[in-house]
Amino acid sequence: MKKQLQQGFTLIELMIVVAIIGILAAIAIPAYQNYTIRAQVSEGLSLADGAKTAMTEFYTNKGTFPTANASAGLAAAGSITGNYVSGVDISTGAIVVTYGNNANAAIKAKTLVLTPTANGGSVSWVCGGGSTSVPKQYLPTSCQG
Repeated sequence: MKKQLQQGFTLIELMIVVAIIGILAAIAIPAYQNYTIRAQVSEGLSLADGAKTAMTEFYTNKGTFPTANASAGLAAAGSITGNYVSGVDISTGAIVVTYGNNANAAIKAKTLVLTPTANGGSVSWVCGGGSTSVPKQYLPTSCQG
């Protein structure tokens, strides 16, 4: 009599592998979702850099912060856009980044506010304060403080 060797996997072994893959996917997908939303929020901070420079220069020359894009020498708010940002606006002396376009539903139509503070000739920025409506979990660590 010849002894047969097992070839392949049993059904229970395949079911265990599928269950493990399902558990890993259930953990990985939300983590990846948060990562992509945080990347979209960071695009807004990148687009706001030009406005930060313009506001700092305006403050250095005039001693006050501008209250509109035009007075700071920037294009209209709707012209400063990105893949996930629908506009960057200077209003009430702060920079307001509005998310839209292809942004995730969790941040679409929400805003991130960057507020300047004069410190004896220099300007520092507070991120995420004021009327920021982007959920805190999606803000970069520099804005969560």
